[in-house]
Amino acid sequence: MKRFLTAATLMLSAFAAPVAAQSCGGVYTVQRGDSLSLIADRQYQNVGRWSAIHTNNISAIGENPNSISVGMKLNLGCIDGLPTGLSGGATATVTAAKPIARPAAKAAAIGALPLIKAVTADDFKPFTHRGLLNDGLMADVFQAALTSSVSAEGFDTFWVNDWSAHLDPMMSSHIMDLAFPWAKPDCNSNPEHERCVNFHFSDPMFEYLVLMFVDKNRPIPFSKNSDIDGRTLCRPKGYTTHMLDSDGRNWVKGNKITLVQPVAVSACFEMLQQGKVDAVVLNEFTGRTAIKEMGLKDQIIAVQARPISITGLHVLIHKSNPNADALLATVNSGLQQIKDTGQYQQIVDTHMSTIWASF
Repeated sequence: MKRFLTAATLMLSAFAAPVAAQSCGGVYTVQRGDSLSLIADRQYQNVGRWSAIHTNNISAIGENPNSISVGMKLNLGCIDGLPTGLSGGATATVTAAKPIARPAAKAAAIGALPLIKAVTADDFKPFTHRGLLNDGLMADVFQAALTSSVSAEGFDTFWVNDWSAHLDPMMSSHIMDLAFPWAKPDCNSNPEHERCVNFHFSDPMFEYLVLMFVDKNRPIPFSKNSDIDGRTLCRPKGYTTHMLDSDGRNWVKGNKITLVQPVAVSACFEMLQQGKVDAVVLNEFTGRTAIKEMGLKDQIIAVQARPISITGLHVLIHKSNPNADALLATVNSGLQQIKDTGQYQQIVDTHMSTIWASF
């Protein structure tokens, strides 16, 4: 226990200090002949931001980006001062992180949970990484949810930069109560998956698109699953691959594709450049971050026809934790509360504005 806790650094939360403000974003009503790419081109002057619109409206659009209809209302976030002139626009503030001390823990209530210990780690931009605004989107959402929900002694977030140690032994040994953010496998088709067997999953903290990234000089079609049969795909080692077999694809289980799994995300894109793989499968944010950092923005594009999947990020609680049910209820009630008050969408909009502007 000691060696893990000594590796953990207590997180100091951050708040946003206003730097500049502008009025943009708002609600767009889908017109006849619209597509997400056309809306992105018209409203953001950047056709590539179709996925920003999709991500911001996943609950309305669903997995298929073509599933928009005339009259549908789409929430467009503010990115680089655009779009303007839409109803419902708000003053968006470009922010910078400034560390402050965490508020004092709340007094314990009779029969309430003891101090809750949560673990996360760096190197998962833009979701968790110290140095980002409020340490990343998921760290910001998590803190807001727990602050809104917990009525016991409070909570602490520990940063342990060994993701493999979080679920076992830190969670299995009850060194930590909660771990975030983690993707949920397809427990319906694979109930024996280790996470499905041993952990409770909170409601999704955030949902994002998993996309295929290709060399723009070697585009591949993806209008139906069989288009990918015989292809070579790259997905880094340790990343869940359940989406490659879902939706009747069975790409991996049926040996319909060749799956290459190097250790690093960068290695996948290097192999794509070299023509050793046909596509890289990653969530859009990790993929676009790597493309930017590797200077490949003019060479690599996301396949626009359809995403591979929509994936949620969750808080995990080990089923053997004696307070498992209460912890799950605490997290879910906090998430629901910040969604009901609008705080959740404010957090997401602030981070998405910064994230997309960086791309």
